[in-house]
Amino acid sequence: MTMARQRAITIKSADEIKIMREAGRHVAQVLQMLVEALKPGIKTIELDKIVRREYAKRGVIPTFLGYARPPYPATVCVSVNEELVHGIPGNRVIEEGDIVSIDLGATWKGFVGDHAMTVAVGEIPPETQRLIDVTRESLWQGIRAAKAGERLGAVSNAIGAYIESQGFGVVREYVGHGVGREMHEEPQVPNYGEPGRGPRLAEGMVLAIEPMVNAGKPAVKVLADGWTAVTRDGGLSAHFEHTVAVTADGPWILTAREVPVAPRVASGRA
Repeated sequence: MTMARQRAITIKSADEIKIMREAGRHVAQVLQMLVEALKPGIKTIELDKIVRREYAKRGVIPTFLGYARPPYPATVCVSVNEELVHGIPGNRVIEEGDIVSIDLGATWKGFVGDHAMTVAVGEIPPETQRLIDVTRESLWQGIRAAKAGERLGAVSNAIGAYIESQGFGVVREYVGHGVGREMHEEPQVPNYGEPGRGPRLAEGMVLAIEPMVNAGKPAVKVLADGWTAVTRDGGLSAHFEHTVAVTADGPWILTAREVPVAPRVASGRA
């Protein structure tokens, strides 16, 4: 999500959050299928075909397909190496040593689940693995800070401070967001900021927390297709995302693959 004008923040009921957990379970399970299919030689369009087939079986609506203007033409975003987010699946062949960010949304009973991760295909250099590890850990840093009563800035600061402490660039043009009946709702969730700023988190708020981290400088640009965002310096980029509900018992990860019996604080597993 790019930075945009603000609207009202919607609070979800307990029943609505349960539906969002169902949406999150669908998107998490299908995303895992895509990760398992990702091998050297596969074309990125094959991942889109898997989503279309699996969503049809489940009766799930592909949230991304036809979204915004120009309409997004696929069900999943597949961003390779220097591509940050919103890569359109096509005839690009995945090669040994690539890193691939897969971002997937699912709409179920009117509510959205949004989830992303970056994975390595085969062997990668240690510094590239560190980029992935730092980006993943920055997500958990943000999730742990998403507690009722805290300011939203605590989430942003936890993410950004950790990334910068590890020597990587925090992308500023793209941010996390609220999520519910719409994929992009308020509040915007930057991956940088001051801990005492922003709206106060309340029970029933649902956030898509999604750090995007560049190996080099944080500047990005959008390609001629109107969607694919890449690093300006050509360096690698990584992206992780979970949909998270703010509850009285701590953050509840709605896009976790397992089915927790009760809301719980992030354990550090994707």
